[in-house]
Amino acid sequence: MAGSKLDEIDRKILAELQADGRMTNVELAKRVGISAPPCLRRVRTLEDAGYIRGYHADVNSRDLGFEVQVFAMVGLVSQAEADLSVFEGKCRDWPLVRECHMLNGEVDFLLKCVAPDLSTFQSFLTEQLTSAENVASVKTSLVIRCAKDVPGVPFEVLEERVRQLESGL
Repeated sequence: MAGSKLDEIDRKILAELQADGRMTNVELAKRVGISAPPCLRRVRTLEDAGYIRGYHADVNSRDLGFEVQVFAMVGLVSQAEADLSVFEGKCRDWPLVRECHMLNGEVDFLLKCVAPDLSTFQSFLTEQLTSAENVASVKTSLVIRCAKDVPGVPFEVLEERVRQLESGL
């Protein structure tokens, strides 16, 4: 288990930063029970090791005028690695595509898209996504509302697994 390489302090640092990435190093150190200099060294080590990939503001897309959120399920003609990579590259270049996940099963990719309005999304859908090379099918679902949107991982589950491993269960 990857999380078991981290000690309890590292996991606490990650959990605290996941909950509030804007806190000062002094506040973080206080919350995890160590002094500021070693806390900063640990944070830098966690960043260098790739456990922390960045710090982001959680912006309100609707307040910024992005009223439409759509999940698009994309089927490709070919699943050869070169074709998958080309499609992933296109997804990275399309601003309306905010997430792109390759899936196992009937659908090859699940895309999370945002747009200011339905006509903007429809233009993207017809002019770019469905007409892209290797795209065989696209099924879309418009988001009505979101009941839960929690980034990151559930650290309480990680801590329980670590306790189980340490106790030999």
